[in-house]
Amino acid sequence: MNTLKIKEAFPKLSNKKINSIQKVINGDDTKPKLRINMTTKGPSCKQIIIPMTNELGKRFTKDLASHITNINHILKNVKSNICTDYISSDNKGINVITNNIASSSDLQEIEKYIKQSLDNNSNSIATPRLPQSKSYLKIVGIPYYINKSSTCITTEDIERILKNTHIFNEIILTSR
Repeated sequence: MNTLKIKEAFPKLSNKKINSIQKVINGDDTKPKLRINMTTKGPSCKQIIIPMTNELGKRFTKDLASHITNINHILKNVKSNICTDYISSDNKGINVITNNIASSSDLQEIEKYIKQSLDNNSNSIATPRLPQSKSYLKIVGIPYYINKSSTCITTEDIERILKNTHIFNEIILTSR
């Protein structure tokens, strides 16, 4: 159906309404097409989470430019391969975003600087950490008997085998 026929059928409609009817008829929808985002939102491993009180976080973020410069200077002095890109804060603490994944020595240096800059005791500032994944793994197909004998396999046997496998070095089992 073209625009003239719509205008003849509905003479009191405005041009804007006629155009929208024409688009619906022709299938020309003005809504943006759904785009699948291939990246996930949330913390990345290049983020260092430092839990602290909201008050301390606000105090620390008052002079972010100098803190970023000082942290980068400290990391350069210890010959670290990371540098701080920016720092953000939320009600749970501060987040230091870096160019690479931080090592444990990098985390210690950043923690030391933050505690010194806030002149605070260590109880109100938690140890910096990298984001952790909370996933689960369901293990299926484990034989019930060991080596075709009458001895049953135990959860301790499974835990020992998992801990000896390099893939599961840092895995913490939450349940048996």
